[in-house]
Amino acid sequence: MTATTTPPVAAEEEAPLRPRARPRTPAETLGTSARYLALIIAAGLFLVPFYLIIRNALAADSEITAPGWTLFPSTIHWENFGELFTDPSVNLLQALGNSAIVAISQTVGMLLLCSMAGYGLARIPYRYATPIFYAVLVTLMIPPAVTFIPSFIIVSQLRWVDTYQGIIVPVLFSGFTTFLFRQYFLNFPRSLEEAARLDGLGYFGAFWRIVVPNSGAFFSAIAVITFINNWNQFLWPLIIGQDSSKWTVQVALSTFLTAQTINLHELFLAAAVSIAPLVLVFVLLQRYLVQGVAETGIKG
Repeated sequence: MTATTTPPVAAEEEAPLRPRARPRTPAETLGTSARYLALIIAAGLFLVPFYLIIRNALAADSEITAPGWTLFPSTIHWENFGELFTDPSVNLLQALGNSAIVAISQTVGMLLLCSMAGYGLARIPYRYATPIFYAVLVTLMIPPAVTFIPSFIIVSQLRWVDTYQGIIVPVLFSGFTTFLFRQYFLNFPRSLEEAARLDGLGYFGAFWRIVVPNSGAFFSAIAVITFINNWNQFLWPLIIGQDSSKWTVQVALSTFLTAQTINLHELFLAAAVSIAPLVLVFVLLQRYLVQGVAETGIKG
């Protein structure tokens, strides 16, 4: 019998050692500390307005206007919430509901129209694509105040004053949002769309079945920016929503500070309540903002 020899077990390869990090020089440590200090100062300055809103919202008017400043009010006036939501002159809950309807409708409509316009300018070859794109860019140079009177005349002729459609429809299209979508779709992988066309899909089918499902981060980023902008609109809702039943929250806030009446604690408390939805939306979707802006292809 021949003895069978067992091959020697190969020794496990040792994982390569990572090079030891180079110790920081005093100059690098000082630079890092200076950057963190600058960020802390910037964050503190950014939070000062929020502190003032909360502090004054829970104080009495006499403490808000007092010559001596205190970090916190001597007495927390929780009853200010009751005064705010039972104020007969301003129905804040209705105003919040109007703002939600207007902001959500405008955001959805703007995403729909501007994304299709941007996709058409980026992907569909036709003769007048470049002139139309330049015309869209020209609209960015026109101040919004210039178009208020013509827009109001059109809305008035349509009998849309004091209606939701009068507030929502005229601002559904945005040249800047269309530009951002076009820049994003220019960098979208063509191979995915070509595969969709091999399956028999046209431009419209490829857009809805391939492009949109694979662009969730960018759509979310544009939705956050658009929602915040639409929520904060003041002048156009003020012009069209002349009846108090169609006031948005920004118009309602302006009624707390007039030439005849000054209600500071309710003004600050209403401001705190009005920014709560924006903070919630931003916290939930903030991770898409940087990613979405990076995917537009715009380089600083």
